[in-house]
Amino acid sequence: MAIRHGEFERIQSVLDDADADGPFTAREILDLLEQHDVDFGSAHRVATVLGRRAQSGEVEVIEDQPYRYQFPDNGN
Repeated sequence: MAIRHGEFERIQSVLDDADADGPFTAREILDLLEQHDVDFGSAHRVATVLGRRAQSGEVEVIEDQPYRYQFPDNGN
């Protein structure tokens, strides 16, 4: 599954606009995206994008049930 350019940035933008505090599950992030009229497809897609960004340290993955995602650089 290829990550399309700008997907991570759309997630970050919506979380910033919502002034939301994390950490969040992929489902919670998808719900926020939908509330802001951003079609992302599925929670699995959100998790895939965030999981890949976790490899570079832009996202922290909290391995719990369910996984939660936190954005250490911007305080979310």
